[in-house]
Amino acid sequence: MIRLHILASGSGGNAAIAENGTTGEGVLIDCGICKRDFFARAEEAGFDVAGLRAVVVTHDHGDHTKGVGVVLRGLAKAGVVPTVHASAAIFAASAPLRDAVTSVDAPFAPFTAGDVLELAGLVVRPFRTSHDAAESYGFRFDELAGSKGKGSGKGKGNAKGFGANRADASAAISDTPDSLGYVTDTGIMTEEAWDALAGVRLLALESNHDVRMLETGPYPYVIKQRIASERGHLSNAQAAEALGRLAHNDLRHVAAMHVSQENNTYRLPRETFEAVIAERGLATTVSVAFQNRLVTIG
Repeated sequence: MIRLHILASGSGGNAAIAENGTTGEGVLIDCGICKRDFFARAEEAGFDVAGLRAVVVTHDHGDHTKGVGVVLRGLAKAGVVPTVHASAAIFAASAPLRDAVTSVDAPFAPFTAGDVLELAGLVVRPFRTSHDAAESYGFRFDELAGSKGKGSGKGKGNAKGFGANRADASAAISDTPDSLGYVTDTGIMTEEAWDALAGVRLLALESNHDVRMLETGPYPYVIKQRIASERGHLSNAQAAEALGRLAHNDLRHVAAMHVSQENNTYRLPRETFEAVIAERGLATTVSVAFQNRLVTIG
């Protein structure tokens, strides 16, 4: 069983933990929040940070990376030093990320699209998204076969390099695995995203803005253009279209992610997603991720 603890989601800062519910281990997805909020919301979620095995980074923007350093240093004081995974381009473009890794001598493992990683007893596949960053990625998580009751190492010892984290997907995934798809900060759904997210049981899907609110809102025109572009963010309508394509009978839970506090409401993505689920006649639970509140799905 996989659980996703969304600690924060939005332009003010993003962080989520994909937890292997069998082993209690986890993977931190981005960290653009402060140390206090990270530890408080992880505790609220019932996640023991001693089980954090890795950090994966979607892209280099500050709302996804600015908290990595303080959180890694806080974890290091407790003897926890997870491996940091990001693409070479993201790592090169993000001084906060490089400084964070250096500050605790954390192992760094670069990935690229098409790689398959084994982290916290989960198979993790990064796939390319479309955003105005050095590079940007989403992730698919699947349970590993034979992971029940087994750990995958602690602290620095869980991974020493990129090659050590590759997995044979055909052999590693169990017959009936749980799965999670995570995609935010993308102006369009890429072909890689469609392929990676097919059949997932849990889905974290960006639903950033309402088109009308963006058009009439307070942002400068150039920012509005950026958000609405193919390298910006998914609108509620785009997210609904994506959910309609990805929804299936075994989709257990979907969460609307990276909801804008200026160009959206928390009600609109929920209603939009619920309408898609109702039209399909599915029993899928719909949630909305918040900027300052924990939400757990799974």
